[in-house]
This record gives sequence, structure tokens and C-alpha cells, in this order.
Amino acid sequence: MITKNNTDILIDALEQKFDAINQKTATHLEGLLWSKPITYWDYIQTDALLNLQTQRTVLPDEMVFIMYHQVNELLFKMILWEINQLCHTENPNTDFFTEKLKRISRYFDMLTTSFDIMGDGMEVEQYMKFRNTLTPASGFQSAQYRLIEFSSTDLINLIDYRFRATIDRNTPFSHAFEHLYWQAAGKDYQTGKKSFLILEFERKYREEFLRYMEEYNTINIWQKFKQLPESDQMNVELVKAMRHYDHTVNITWVIGHLNAAKKYIDSGKGNGEATGGSDWKKYMHPKYQRRIFFPELWSEEELKNWGEGY
Repeated sequence: MITKNNTDILIDALEQKFDAINQKTATHLEGLLWSKPITYWDYIQTDALLNLQTQRTVLPDEMVFIMYHQVNELLFKMILWEINQLCHTENPNTDFFTEKLKRISRYFDMLTTSFDIMGDGMEVEQYMKFRNTLTPASGFQSAQYRLIEFSSTDLINLIDYRFRATIDRNTPFSHAFEHLYWQAAGKDYQTGKKSFLILEFERKYREEFLRYMEEYNTINIWQKFKQLPESDQMNVELVKAMRHYDHTVNITWVIGHLNAAKKYIDSGKGNGEATGGSDWKKYMHPKYQRRIFFPELWSEEELKNWGEGY
């Protein structure tokens, strides 16, 4: 009796794989013959990654600022990677939902505890010099952060609370877009005029945002949570995990960002204005934004005092 060895089994599996897509196994095997071995630096693209930091000044601490924000964007991408899997899984089971939520929360926990890197990692004098070369750019313009918001909660929870009574699920997305909470940071509501900061932001990302708003309207994290069995929706540990994510994103991380900004912008060594020109204290503090992903999971008292005490 002839028994196939591991190599024969693998060849058979490869034949099946390539036959399924009308490819010749021999061609792919010959490609392997001439390909070079993979290295860590090629796989991670280390050289490309380490050449993405371009300073606008000669001040060394600007490099800290650049790299810190690039790390943030990489973590945002990791968060969106997990959210995309969770939200596009039809009827996810509770274990799958919980595992993805924990991954997402860990990434935000990492972001939350990272502010000391920037807050204590730059000299105030250097920051107050190189920040003038950044105007009118602003961290406000992180598109990935907006995508995380759209995919985490029902759109109504991202609407400026002053306008929520006038907007529902039948409201055109383009109209809702104009009343998102962060529009207040770049729009004069008396004149309706938008700042250059937000005009440029919208020029680049508006259409993508509108597509995302529509795509995640019924499949965001909250909607996926509501698909779970009712008994699981009442599970203490799962509810705790949902609340942790909500609190971390919308209070802890925001306050960390606000405190880091205060150290530099309120240092008395500048004009006290954000590079993008927004009323940054009111825009950033959660008690003014009142952005809450899962309001149904918080008590009336908790909702009333959202962001207080920080």
C-alpha cells in the first residue's frame, strides 16, 4: 500500500487550488523557484516606513510629534480592520462579537495611555515654534477617526445635540453630514461660513464619509450588538465591555488629548489658539460634545454628567 508523503499531499492541494482559478500549478512552482527569500525588512517594508517622517523645521522634537501621530493612524487602521470584520459578518455570534470588541478596545486603551509620549516628550518651546508651520492643519482632519465613529454607533449619536430633534433615519445623509457634532469646530453657525480647515477636509473626504455613513447605517457596532440574543445583550461582562469602549473613546482618550493640548497651547508661549482655528477647549471636552456611542447602556444620571469631573 502506497502512502502519500506530506509533499505529495501539498502538491495535490496546490493542484486543486490553482485548478479552481484556471491556473497552472507548474507555472506558480517555477515562480517560487526564482523568487528570493522573504526578509523581515521586506515584509514589514521597514525602509519605506522609516522614510515617511518629513520635518518642516530643524527642531528635533517635531520628529516626536510626527511619529506619534503616524502611530495613531496605524492604530486607527487596526481598529477599522477589526470593526470591518465585525460589522460585515452577518449575524455574528456572541463569542465572535466579544472577541472583536475586546481587540478594538485594547487598541484604544493603547491610544489612551500613549499621550505621555507626546505630552512629556516634547519641549514646550520647540512645539510652540514648529506648530506655526502646521497651520491650518489639525488633528481634527484625521479621516480614519471619523470612519471609526461612523462604524461604531447610530448616526444620530454623532449629530450635534442641538439639532438631533430635527434629524431621523429618513433624513438625507448629506443633510445629516452638515449637522455632525464636529462641524461646530469649523463652522460659524451665525453666518454658516466654514473655515478653511473644514473646507479642505470635506474637499478630500466628504464623498467617502457619505458612503461610509450609508454603509454603516444599519451594520455599525451598536446595530450588531442588538442582533445578539437578548440574554447576551444583558450579559454583565459584555455590557461592561461595551461601556468600556464607549467611555474610553469618548471620554478617556479625548481628555488625554485635551490635557496634552492644554500643556502646550495654554503654556503662555503662544496665542492660545489651535492650529486649525477652532474653539478647541469646547470642541474637545466631552461635556460639550456629548458624543456617546451607546446611550442605551448608561443611566440617566451618567448621561447627564457625561464628561464632568475631568
